[in-house]
Amino acid sequence: MTATAVERPAAAEPHVRLINGLIDTLHSERRLLDETRAIMMRQRAAIASDDLEALDDSVFALQRLLLTLGEARTRRRTLLARLGCDEETAPRHLCDALGSQSTEALRQAGAELEASAYALSREVAVNRDVLQQGLSVGDEFFRCLAAGGTPPAAGYPDVNDRGQAPGARLLNRQA
Repeated sequence: MTATAVERPAAAEPHVRLINGLIDTLHSERRLLDETRAIMMRQRAAIASDDLEALDDSVFALQRLLLTLGEARTRRRTLLARLGCDEETAPRHLCDALGSQSTEALRQAGAELEASAYALSREVAVNRDVLQQGLSVGDEFFRCLAAGGTPPAAGYPDVNDRGQAPGARLLNRQA
């Protein structure tokens, strides 16, 4: 063997370790996003059942998980920088950024992370809508109490056979 042949595996080995570390980091981030999604679903169930203790627990669990997720993202940025890539490279662009250093396992890990991030974003949107609706109902309730009126009934209004709520009328403004 020549000196060049011996140096190539030694030079390539750190990149292999870095790529494997990046794959592990992507798997870790995906697992953290999946755990975040599960907590968001538990949080929504706690809201629906008026379980303030479970809601409080979910908020603290999310805070801890988000800190851990931040550390995993910092690790990913560090590994990308050591591999000579832009630290902000999105998981779906990793294979292009790494070129010949890329592996199928890396592509798969990036795709799984992207899918988990998309699923989490849907859960966040649902929770945001649930919380907004809850705040709106609460505001309306307190406005009615302050005005001395009857607070809105919980649930959906009754509907007559013409599809109108009781008391709903069509007014003709022509004289």
